[in-house]
Amino acid sequence: MNSEFSTSVDDVANRFVSIGECMVEMAPAAAADEFRLGYAGDTFNTAWYVKMLAPDWGSRFVSRVGRDSVSDRMLAMMAQSGIETEHVARDADRSVGLYLISLKDGERSFSYWRDGSAARRLADDKAMLSKAMAGGDILYFTGITMAILDAAGRDTLIEVLGNARAAGKRIVFDSNLRPRLWGSTQEMTANVMRAAGISDVVLPSYDDEADHFGDADMDATLARYLDAGAGTVVVKNGAGEIQYAHQGVRGKVVPAPAAAIVDTTSAGDSFNAGFVVGLQKTGDIERAIKAGAVVAGHVIGQKGALVPLPVGLI
Repeated sequence: MNSEFSTSVDDVANRFVSIGECMVEMAPAAAADEFRLGYAGDTFNTAWYVKMLAPDWGSRFVSRVGRDSVSDRMLAMMAQSGIETEHVARDADRSVGLYLISLKDGERSFSYWRDGSAARRLADDKAMLSKAMAGGDILYFTGITMAILDAAGRDTLIEVLGNARAAGKRIVFDSNLRPRLWGSTQEMTANVMRAAGISDVVLPSYDDEADHFGDADMDATLARYLDAGAGTVVVKNGAGEIQYAHQGVRGKVVPAPAAAIVDTTSAGDSFNAGFVVGLQKTGDIERAIKAGAVVAGHVIGQKGALVPLPVGLI
């Protein structure tokens, strides 16, 4: 537990619980060969944007970090952002992962150091996971969350989330396919479908699904996740048409074009935050998709994974 950095408040409108890894980000600064230090990670980014969009919600992060100074600084940043951290465990033997962003002719590439990340053990404590889920309304994880765990950790996470779903929690899953984190494409796709099978809402990205599952079109992606047991599937498609299935109805939404594209690092993470908040507040699937697109459009117009959002954006 992390009482020093805890920001949990019981009296909240909803509680969003995000499970995964936050890493140290080294991003290029203005001067050549200089970098600025930040913190980011797919599930953490979404938790951060949920808190920005819905300040009256609780936004809880579930993970594991070290006991070193960089882990202390990461937890302090989370707490200062209003993120609940009491379910971020501490590991005396490991620290947090790190990634470095390189720019060449305006294109970004990433180098990762995460094999020894404490977050790879986030599912070691089943009782802690269950307690973290019990206090939530919407539980969120991704294919990256699954990828960083060992087989036993995946089993534990799936069991705990399955129990939470049976207890009435809404489970939201972004497939977030990252083949470099898996031993094989078959291992990745099998575990992604396993995760989808205990999820209420699935938020895949079509290009990745076509590449790794061989989906011929967006209808195929929708059908596969519906067959797995999801009640809501939203197939993201970059700047293109978004297709969805929700409560037995299928439809399409064409998002408004972004004013500018500067950095797409957190496009999907921020879309997911806007969508989740929009769906919970309105119950209208198309309004929720449009809210996600508005948030993502704002985010990709600025540099960095975490960028300020104007009040009343959605």
